[in-house]
Amino acid sequence: MNASPEHQRILLDVADLDRRILQAERARTKPVQGPRITELVAIRQEQLRELTALTGTRDDARIELSRLESDVKLVEQRRTRDAERLAAATNSKEAQALEHELDSLAKRQSDLEDAELDVMGRLEEAEAAVAAQQALLDATTAEGSALTAQAKADVAAATDLGAQLARDRAAVTEGIPAPLLADYTRRASNSAGAALLTRGMCEGCNIMLPGTDLNDIRRAPDDAVVSCPECGCILVRTEESGLS
Repeated sequence: MNASPEHQRILLDVADLDRRILQAERARTKPVQGPRITELVAIRQEQLRELTALTGTRDDARIELSRLESDVKLVEQRRTRDAERLAAATNSKEAQALEHELDSLAKRQSDLEDAELDVMGRLEEAEAAVAAQQALLDATTAEGSALTAQAKADVAAATDLGAQLARDRAAVTEGIPAPLLADYTRRASNSAGAALLTRGMCEGCNIMLPGTDLNDIRRAPDDAVVSCPECGCILVRTEESGLS
């Protein structure tokens, strides 16, 4: 195939635009925040499970404390009632029975209050654990929200950039002969499509060409479309190609 050196050089702009379009598409479909966001989703789920367990432990302690407080209140009411009965008792046996019951109630109240203190301690620890776990969850949620917002912004920016680059590409390729553009497009599916030949090196694959290949390229007419023997892209020749 033959094409003017000017049209071949335009292919370098097309290749650069295609590279940037590909980068924009990757940024649009795979934002850099994606892996961390996925990781945070799993972390948050585990933190939620732990928070649920800790909340259950705290709620159980609250229920137990409420029951103990109710029992203590009932014992106090019975002690008050028995003390009033004892103060009004005239029968020694009845008085003795009331005193015995008051002693039992005092022991019962003391045991309940000890149990209350134990549960209150456990409840305080449980509430602290819930608060700490909630703080971890809040931090994870905040990080996830911030990353998600940034990812959305980056995706929108990449989408806009990709559209602008596509318009630029359409404008640049408008004057390129269809056969040359088709040849470039075919090559671009497996290589850079087009690249500079600089001092004997293909900038598409960064490989120095053997002397025999360089001699073949050196003998080719200026309008001949030559290829890199390694990656297959169109080699664009300039004064920097090292062919003189």
